[in-house]
Amino acid sequence: MASTRQSQRSRPGSASRGKAEQLPKDLLTVKDIPRKKILDLIALAKKLKAAHRKGKLTFPLKGKTLGLIFEKPSTRTRVSFEAGMNQLGGQALFLASEKIQLSRGESLADTAKVLSRYLDGLVIRTFSQSALEEWAQNTSIPVINGLTDHCHPCQALADLLTIVEKKGKAKGLKLAYIGDGNNITHSLLEVGAKVGMHVSVGCPPGYEPDPDIVMRAKAEGEQTGAIIEITHDPMVAAKDADVIYTDVWISMGQEDEHQQRMAALAPYQVNRQLLKQAKPRVVILHCLPAHRGEEITTEVLEGSQSVVLDQAENRLHIQKAILLEWLGK
Repeated sequence: MASTRQSQRSRPGSASRGKAEQLPKDLLTVKDIPRKKILDLIALAKKLKAAHRKGKLTFPLKGKTLGLIFEKPSTRTRVSFEAGMNQLGGQALFLASEKIQLSRGESLADTAKVLSRYLDGLVIRTFSQSALEEWAQNTSIPVINGLTDHCHPCQALADLLTIVEKKGKAKGLKLAYIGDGNNITHSLLEVGAKVGMHVSVGCPPGYEPDPDIVMRAKAEGEQTGAIIEITHDPMVAAKDADVIYTDVWISMGQEDEHQQRMAALAPYQVNRQLLKQAKPRVVILHCLPAHRGEEITTEVLEGSQSVVLDQAENRLHIQKAILLEWLGK
């Protein structure tokens, strides 16, 4: 589980704005980011995207170096961080975990402390949230969560950017997540609660999201107007939805549960029948990669309401906003 560690980085003028608006040293979960800062990140990402489209190049991270240590395969996370760092004038180094001394017994703490002397930031993609926190506790540089089994904050922020682009706002919209309560679900609950969305999770019995995250999201929702709902009926979750979201049924590390998960999640496919429950202009999100014919049909994934490629592109632009905020100050 995520720790309550709340170390803060100093910001120009931050004392007058109060501690609540400061960014944490590390980006480990969405819940640690103040509400206003989430909206600021979305606004910055939109500006960076517009500038990129116009070919307006600036290099605010010139001379900075970002390290990426991944223990899980990656396409979008790795490429978007590497390309984003390059576009901002910095350099990205991919450090395969099996190719560094960690694989030969060097402690994580020693590795983290040494890398802090070489790099300006680290993106870690690993299994346990506790391992990510150990990296953060042993570095003097920002650590960014590139995915753990617990949560995927960068993905959820890109999803929020996509929703705001397509719908003009996030507050008051209904997002239906159909599938199991996985790392994506957790971060969507956290970001939805922060910005006042109605997040309805349709999942099988026994596959609910972490109850502590649900409880915190509901508490946050009391402040923002967000509605947090967990249901075992996918049709109820999708009813009047503005956004429908799904993810693969078998996440990395769950391959031995394949048969059990396929049977439990079969009624939770995002298909044309499910879309009939949603609003006519519902948009479809999927963090990719997709398994067509399992969690989503090809008809829906490639249909006119699908914005999954825009969503994937937005990983680049939100990643650049994250890099500027955490490495550029």
